[in-house]
Amino acid sequence: MTPMQQSRLDKAKLIIDRPADFKVCEACGSIVSETTAACPNCNAYRFDANPDYVVEQAVLLASREQRSVTPEDLEK
Repeated sequence: MTPMQQSRLDKAKLIIDRPADFKVCEACGSIVSETTAACPNCNAYRFDANPDYVVEQAVLLASREQRSVTPEDLEK
């Protein structure tokens, strides 16, 4: 397992343990903090905070390679 895969699994575990602290961007599917006003990846502002959906999305994202470009990727 690569360090990136392990990092994604670790983040998913955190989200699954506390889904009420997160929400899913309806535009790009990213999981962000409940306090986020605009998605840092796509600048959308519509979110789904349903805990069941947050967990479902965390499992999906942890099971595959990263497909989106994040602000951190652009800084490298």
